[in-house]
Amino acid sequence: MLLRQFLIGPVLNFTYLVAEREGGTAVVIDPSYGVEPVLEAIDQLGVRVRYVMNTHSHTDHIAGNADVRARTGAKVVAHRVAPLGQDVSVDDGDVVTAESLRIQVVHTPGHTADSVLYLFDGHVATGDTLFVGECGRTDLPGGNPSQMYDSLHGRVLALDDALVVLPGHDYGPTPTSTIGRERAENYTLRPRTREQFLQFLAE
Repeated sequence: MLLRQFLIGPVLNFTYLVAEREGGTAVVIDPSYGVEPVLEAIDQLGVRVRYVMNTHSHTDHIAGNADVRARTGAKVVAHRVAPLGQDVSVDDGDVVTAESLRIQVVHTPGHTADSVLYLFDGHVATGDTLFVGECGRTDLPGGNPSQMYDSLHGRVLALDDALVVLPGHDYGPTPTSTIGRERAENYTLRPRTREQFLQFLAE
């Protein structure tokens, strides 16, 4: 597998290009503002982008959708409740395939109602559900602190420790992490009851 991480946009977004290999089938995850470096890499690597996959519908994660689609003809994938007019709607447990790429969907509402993780080949793209050392905000439109508790403690912490975390923003001390490291070091994932977690977010 070929994986490229791009730090683009005014709010430190990460966009990911995932491909079978040079010249192979690919997907782009969360194309943000200023997506030109990603388009250049697509051309240089000669990959065929089958899908644009959005972890959620906030503008900074979809701003480059149209440019990638125009360049590659890719179809947009998002959760079924995402207000994007996506070409492919997915839900928890679905698997998106693009030749040998196999990407599993995990629904993690909390930051937004349509937030998802994408699991593939030992990696997990976490969007704004989980950052390195942090979790996503729940005080924006569509946010829900109680759902975030369920997503973090019921979904994220159920994942394999070896998975490499690919966050939606460069907000931590390193650009990537692992589920095991976040389990051990991320203060938002410390054992708490739901009530304690809601109080923690309120503070």
